[in-house]
Amino acid sequence: MFRGERLVGLVLIFLLGWFSNSLLSHAEMPGVISGGALGIAVPPERAGPADRVAEDQIKVYNDKIIIEVHDPEWATFIDTNSMDPLLDVGVNALQIKPKDAAEIQVGDVVSYRSSYAEGIIIHRVIRKGTDDEGTYFIVKGDNNSAEDPGRIRFSQIERVLIGVIY
Repeated sequence: MFRGERLVGLVLIFLLGWFSNSLLSHAEMPGVISGGALGIAVPPERAGPADRVAEDQIKVYNDKIIIEVHDPEWATFIDTNSMDPLLDVGVNALQIKPKDAAEIQVGDVVSYRSSYAEGIIIHRVIRKGTDDEGTYFIVKGDNNSAEDPGRIRFSQIERVLIGVIY
């Protein structure tokens, strides 16, 4: 009998542990999605940039790489920390001029001229909308806690980031 009671006790402990784990792994936590093969918490999906360079436009050879893009512009950056860790001093980037506002989507990194700062700012589009004046974009540095002030219009946008070379 003692042996049977011990087995029942072990089974109960196992079931209690399994049930507790099941409850905890399915508990909702704000801003976190439960998933993955091991049920590990993963952050929610965020919009990424549009894919503007098709695979067949990239040619990799032993001695060089050729990226077939029309009217590219090379860019470097100053140390503002607003786009860390994606962009920082010493990083090289490739940008192109968008033809119209429809080409720009949430997740794209755009260079634009602002009325509140000198020079060109490069930040990520976090929202896109329309108002009485047409299409506007809300942008924010990846490492900034707040979005940039005001609505950015297509006429302010200089370029869209298509590649980063470290």
